[in-house]
Amino acid sequence: MAMRRRRLMAEINVVPYIDVMLVLLVIFMVTAPLLQEGVSVSLPRAASRPLPAQAAEPVVVTVDAKGRLYLNVSERPRAPIEPRRLMARVAAVLRRRPETPVLVRGDREARYEDVVRAMGLLQAAGAGKVGLVTRPPPTR
Repeated sequence: MAMRRRRLMAEINVVPYIDVMLVLLVIFMVTAPLLQEGVSVSLPRAASRPLPAQAAEPVVVTVDAKGRLYLNVSERPRAPIEPRRLMARVAAVLRRRPETPVLVRGDREARYEDVVRAMGLLQAAGAGKVGLVTRPPPTR
């Protein structure tokens, strides 16, 4: 009985890898906008120039309509933070990277006093300049 030897195939089936890559692409496309938003607030509208793109991630303090403070560089950015902890965390970031931009996102329903208090806390933590985040007015 003559035995025939089978020839080995030396090719890679890439179809499963393409499927995995497409699934990962969809997951990243869906989650990326959610990661950048932070706490949802209704920003006031104002005509202003956008900030130039920076290499360093800015420190953003959000003041919601009830006056609660949120910090994007904290352990839990979607949870309110106490003023003392906010100051300590911002001071630590500014000691490591003094050129880090510092911004305040105030809800349009927030009291002016709460937004100014947040700016005062940031200055006490060592921020020389504090910017305000707004939405552009509607175009006509």
